[in-house]
Amino acid sequence: MTTSKPDPTAAPPARRAAPHPAGEAASPSTVGPANNRPFPAAPSPAEGLRFGRIPITGVQPVIEDGKFPAKAVRGGGVTVRAVVFREGHDAVGVTAVLLDPCGTEVQRTRMAPQGKGSDAWAGTLTPTAEGDWAFAVEGWADLYATWAHNAQVKINAGVDVEVMLAEGHQLLSKAARDTPHPEDARTFKHAAKALADVSLNTNDRLAAGTGAAVRAAVVRFPLRDLVTRSRSYPLKVERDAAGRGAWYEFFPRSEGARRNPDTGAWTSGTFTTAARRLPAVAAMGFDVIYLPPIHPIGTVNRKGPNNTLNAGPADPGSPWAIGSAAGGHDAIHPDLGTFADFDAFVAAARELELEVALDLALQCAPDHPWATEHPEWFTTRVDGTIAYAENPPKKYQDIYPLNFDNDPAGLSAEILRIVRLWISHGVKIFRVDNPHTKPVWFWEWLIGTVNAENPEVVFLAEAFTRPAMMAALGRAGFQQSYSYFTWRNTKKELEEYLHHVSRVSAGYFRPNFFVNTPDILTEFLQYGGPAAYKIRAVLAAMGSPLWGMYAGYELIEHVARPGSEEYIDNEKYEYKDRNFAGAEASGKSLAPFVTLLNSIRRAHPALLDLENLTLHQSSDDSTLVFSKHKTIAATADAPARKDTIIVVINVDPHSMREGQVTLDLDALELDGLSPDGTFIVDELITGATWNWGKQNYFRLDAHLEPAHILHVRR
Repeated sequence: MTTSKPDPTAAPPARRAAPHPAGEAASPSTVGPANNRPFPAAPSPAEGLRFGRIPITGVQPVIEDGKFPAKAVRGGGVTVRAVVFREGHDAVGVTAVLLDPCGTEVQRTRMAPQGKGSDAWAGTLTPTAEGDWAFAVEGWADLYATWAHNAQVKINAGVDVEVMLAEGHQLLSKAARDTPHPEDARTFKHAAKALADVSLNTNDRLAAGTGAAVRAAVVRFPLRDLVTRSRSYPLKVERDAAGRGAWYEFFPRSEGARRNPDTGAWTSGTFTTAARRLPAVAAMGFDVIYLPPIHPIGTVNRKGPNNTLNAGPADPGSPWAIGSAAGGHDAIHPDLGTFADFDAFVAAARELELEVALDLALQCAPDHPWATEHPEWFTTRVDGTIAYAENPPKKYQDIYPLNFDNDPAGLSAEILRIVRLWISHGVKIFRVDNPHTKPVWFWEWLIGTVNAENPEVVFLAEAFTRPAMMAALGRAGFQQSYSYFTWRNTKKELEEYLHHVSRVSAGYFRPNFFVNTPDILTEFLQYGGPAAYKIRAVLAAMGSPLWGMYAGYELIEHVARPGSEEYIDNEKYEYKDRNFAGAEASGKSLAPFVTLLNSIRRAHPALLDLENLTLHQSSDDSTLVFSKHKTIAATADAPARKDTIIVVINVDPHSMREGQVTLDLDALELDGLSPDGTFIVDELITGATWNWGKQNYFRLDAHLEPAHILHVRR
C-alpha cells in the first residue's frame, strides 16, 4: 500500500469532527448515573481514525482483539490494564467500567498509575453473577488534578496567582452545581468561596481548594473532560468451580479393594465401597472428587503391573484403555457397579458438598465397540492395522487414538451424546485427558455446545504440552488446565511462573496446581522427604485458587519406577490398598496439614482469586515471598473489609534458611501503621502473633515448618 505525502504549500484543511475510532479507538462516553460528567462531550464522532481524543491502547484482559472472552468467576477480581495518555502535560484520569449481561453499567473503578512515566494504569472490577459480561476503559482529562498541580507550582513561584485562584473558583463552583452528592456539593461550594475570598492570605485560599475534604470529594465525583471510551470487550463470568476449588483424585476400584492373603487374588472396590472414603476427603476440605475413567477396560494388549506387556488374567489394566465387549464410554465397568450405584455415589458426594469430576478420555482400547462399528474414527496404517497411541519413547499399545478428519460430524455427535449422558447422571465437571491430541476446533465446538445447554459444566484440560496449544485450549473454552507448576521448583522458576499465570495469562488460562498425578512423581518429591511434600502443598494451595492432589500424596508415597517420574507399582495398572487411617493415627500422614491448608483457603477470600498475587523480596535465594490481597465489598450482613495473606516459604526441602523479607507495603493496602511503622500478623500454621513492618527477619527450617502463612490483622 502507498500513501501520499502532504503538500506543504497547500492550505490547511478545514477542521473536522473528531472521528469515531476503530480497534481500540475511543469514542465519547456517556457517563453512568454514579458519575454525571460536568463538562461538554468531545466533538461528535465520525468514522476513520483509530485514536480517540484521549489515546487508549493495550487494553487487557483482551483475548485476540476480543475474538474470545476473557475469563472471570463470580465475585472474583478482574484486573483491567491499559496504557492511557494525552498530549502535553495536563493530567489524565482513567476509569474501568463493568457492563452486566444486559449492557448496563454496574461498576466504575478509578484505575491507578503503574509506574512513573509508563502511562500504564490498572484497576479491579468485580462481576457479581454468571453470564456474558463486558468491560471498557475510559480516559479523560483530569481537570482538578491539572489545576491543583499548576496552581501549586505557579503560586509558589508567584506567577499568575490570582488567575490560578480564579480558575480554581470557577472549576469548583461548577462542580458544586453538577455533583449529585449534597455533601460534596457543600464541600465544593465552601472551597470555591474560600478561593475567591481576597480577605484570606494566598496560602489559605490555595489550601482551601486543595485540602483533604476537596480531594476526597473529587474521588467520588471526578471533574472530567474529553471523556474517551475504548471498545467494550467480552468477559465470561462463570461459577466458582470454574476457577476455584481443591481437587482430590482417587481410583474407585482401589477404595475398598482387598487382596486374599492366601491366593493373592484381588477383589475390586466398588462405588459403594468408594463412597465410604468420601467423608475423609470432605473432612480434609476438598471440593471436588475426581475419578479416572470408570468404563469397561479392554483386554487386547492390556497392560500389566508397571506398564509391562504381560498382563495376567487377574490384572485390571489401565482405566484409560477404554472399551471392551462390556461397552464403551457410555458404560460402567461391571466391577464398579451399575448406573444406580454411580448415581448413589454422586448423591453421597453431594451430601458432603463434594462435586464429582469424571475423566473424559477420548481414546479406545482395541476391543472398544467403536473399533469394529466405526473404523473410520481411527487412523489405519498401510498394512491395514489401526495405529495405537505413541508419545516416543512412551508406547500405549492398549490404546487407539481417535482421528477427527475422516468423519468429523459423526464422531463429534457421538462424543456430545456421551457428555450429555454423564451430565444427566449428575456430572458437571469433566477432566479431559490429553486434549492437545485432538483438534482445537472440536473443543471450541463441544464446550460451546455443552455450555450453551448447561453453563454450569466445567472442563479441565489435562494438557502438559507446548505453551501455544495450552493457550489455545483456554481460548477454545476450557475453564481450567493442568500447568507447568509441577516442574517449577526453584525460587526463580516459581517467581517467573507465578507472575506469568497471575499477570500475563490469567485472562485465558486458569492453572490448576496439581502437586502430583498417577504418572507424575517429580524428582523434587522423590528425594525431598516430608518437607518437599509440605512445600509443594503450601505453594499449590496458597499460590492458586485451584489446586489438586492424587491419593497417596498425604502418605508421602515417593518411590518411582527406576529412571522415570512415574510411581513404582503404579495404580494405573493395579489395585492399591492404602491404610490412610493407620498413617494418620501414627502421625505419619499429611492429612492434618492438608486439612489446615484447605481451611485457611476457605477462611480467606484473597486466596481464591488468581490475579491478586504480588511478589515480594527476600535476601535468601531459596526463600519465596508473595502476598494475596482482596477487598471484600460490604453486604447487608457485613461491612466492607480487606483480606491479606503473606506467604514466606523455604523452597529448599533439605536446609534451614534465614534472611530478611522486604515487603511492598502499598500492595498490602494497609489502613494505617503503628507509630513504629509496624502492623500485626497472625501466623496461621503455628498460631503465633508477630509485629511486622517493611523489613522483617525470618528463619525457616524445612524439616520443622518450611513456611509462614501470615494473615494481616486489620
